[in-house]
Amino acid sequence: MLFSMSHTGHRSIVVEEGSHCRFFGAGCGAVMSMVRLSDLGWQRHLVLRNGWRIFVRPTSPDDEPLIRDLLRHVSKEDLRLRFFDSIKEFPHQFIAKLTALDGLRAIAFVAFDEANNETLGVVWLYSDSIHETGEYAILLRSDLKGRGLGWALMQLIIEYAKSDGLSRIDGQILQENAVMLKMCRELGFKVVTDAEDRGVCDVTLTL
Repeated sequence: MLFSMSHTGHRSIVVEEGSHCRFFGAGCGAVMSMVRLSDLGWQRHLVLRNGWRIFVRPTSPDDEPLIRDLLRHVSKEDLRLRFFDSIKEFPHQFIAKLTALDGLRAIAFVAFDEANNETLGVVWLYSDSIHETGEYAILLRSDLKGRGLGWALMQLIIEYAKSDGLSRIDGQILQENAVMLKMCRELGFKVVTDAEDRGVCDVTLTL
């Protein structure tokens, strides 16, 4: 089980693509070498509501500090909604599973504020062994509700899944998470109650 859906928002506009080394930090060269060359085209400069500019790029194993910083800006309630449990500590092994992705069966995109380089959110996609379907997960800062970032990252991961040849992406959301379920429906996901856990919804998007 992965995380639940993140905050809803409005449609993003892609205004530019390309490398932006300052968002990789001091180890830019090393980080770039860990990202598949075919994934470099998935860097995005986006403009969201009220002219908010963000930069999105594939993650790398060196992004553990960024993920830790992001988690410090997520409330306990939002962590519970996303991880389906109350989590107080995030050991290295836990963070490594979120950042040390092979880029083949698993990929993630991290978003930054272009004005101050702050980490804003991450979206993940894990494909099955035959590369037919994928499971997504998304995590945003709790203070970014309603600004369109969750919507933009979901659009990006859907676009990536289509380009990667997947036929379907899935996710799970708590029944109480009405806002996230609403965004799923608006994005075209089919929403059904999980057969084994009535408190969880299974969401599926055919690509």
